[in-house]
Amino acid sequence: MNKLLVITFVIAVLALGAESFRVPRQVEEEKGTIATVVDTLKSYYDQSIDTASGYVETIKGYKPYEKAKNLYADTVQAVSTYAGIFNDQLYHILYTQDSS
Repeated sequence: MNKLLVITFVIAVLALGAESFRVPRQVEEEKGTIATVVDTLKSYYDQSIDTASGYVETIKGYKPYEKAKNLYADTVQAVSTYAGIFNDQLYHILYTQDSS
């Protein structure tokens, strides 16, 4: 019984002593209208910058420069092929050989 009383007393002393270690809350000062507007605008600006950065990263993930380069190379190759075919057909139309 004495041990229980001593343990209860020690816990009570520690609990009361712990109260003195608490840090008091700091009261936030009320912001004025201008400070509120500035904070809101700053928040909107930061959010728009983050959104734009996300879009840029997404576009970089699509690799548009590489795709445009590949599209150009494929187009040049196809146009060259068809231009060669057209050139051959035109040559044969203009310079037909008389088989008679």
